[in-house]
Amino acid sequence: MNHVVVKNSEMVKDYSKMKSPRLDLLVEFDDRTMVDLEMQLRQTKDNLPIRFSYYLARLHGCQELEGKYYGELKETIVLVFFNVNLIDNHRMCNTFTLRNEEGLSFVEENQDRMKLRTVEMAKLDVNKPLKVMNEQEKMIYYFLNCHKGIEDSKIKVMIESDGVIQMLEKRVETISDDGWKKIIEDFQKLHENEERMERQLELEELQRAKEEARKAMLEVNKLKQEANKLSQEADKKIEDAEKKSEEADKKFEEADKKFEEADKKFEEANKQIEQANKQIEDANTRVNDANKRADESAKKMNQMNQEMKQMIQGMLSNSMSLEFVSKLSKSESEIMELVK
Repeated sequence: MNHVVVKNSEMVKDYSKMKSPRLDLLVEFDDRTMVDLEMQLRQTKDNLPIRFSYYLARLHGCQELEGKYYGELKETIVLVFFNVNLIDNHRMCNTFTLRNEEGLSFVEENQDRMKLRTVEMAKLDVNKPLKVMNEQEKMIYYFLNCHKGIEDSKIKVMIESDGVIQMLEKRVETISDDGWKKIIEDFQKLHENEERMERQLELEELQRAKEEARKAMLEVNKLKQEANKLSQEADKKIEDAEKKSEEADKKFEEADKKFEEADKKFEEANKQIEQANKQIEDANTRVNDANKRADESAKKMNQMNQEMKQMIQGMLSNSMSLEFVSKLSKSESEIMELVK
């Protein structure tokens, strides 16, 4: 590595709806590897892992690749220093790449062009003896405590024995107080802008929520009006139904009365029929009696005619004249008819 170039930290929009975040520090090495260094001192309402994944995707996708092969893509790294704990493990430094559920890398490790590396400084055991710290832990300890200088015993030992720390100290010594002041002011302004943007997003989200609540309230009022209208229509239908029900009840009552009257008339008719049947039976009895008496009378008459016939025949056989016999009973013609 021969040189490092500090790049413009503001991401340019490709179209109007994209976000335009400002990175803390964007550098490009001589092999065109881009590294975004982020310092996150506190947790925010925005989702930090998704936020830095977005940075990584935007940076990796902004490379000039027109007319080139995808294999010519250069490495992009987002390196985030957290002062809060986000990753659910005990490791202070983690590297995230594209892998499946079983940890299999999507591309070969030496060809992986996208990496998101996190350094959770809050996981550092600051009381850990310097001699048992690894290089990462020493460097993080230095970052957190370099402002103390040689007053910190561990910092003093690192300055005296570590070549990288000595190089950093020499670099720090070349920066004037005004330079440090400007660096601190720029860093503060950057995070103030970040906080301001976050508050702006919160205000916009609150405004959207208010607008959605207002629309929802209007919709609720509209639904209430429609419900009231439907309720009134339902009440009217209920009133009409009750009125029709009352009319139907009245008609049923009238029909019941008519049925009762018809039943009464039917009972009276049955009584009259029973009386008529009784009268018919009585008449038939009398007719039968009359027929019986008539039969008896005819029988007696026939018997009397037989007796008279025998008497007349006897009288005629005793030489009495027809004229004489007719004077005693019947006419001559009747007597002739009788004795045939």
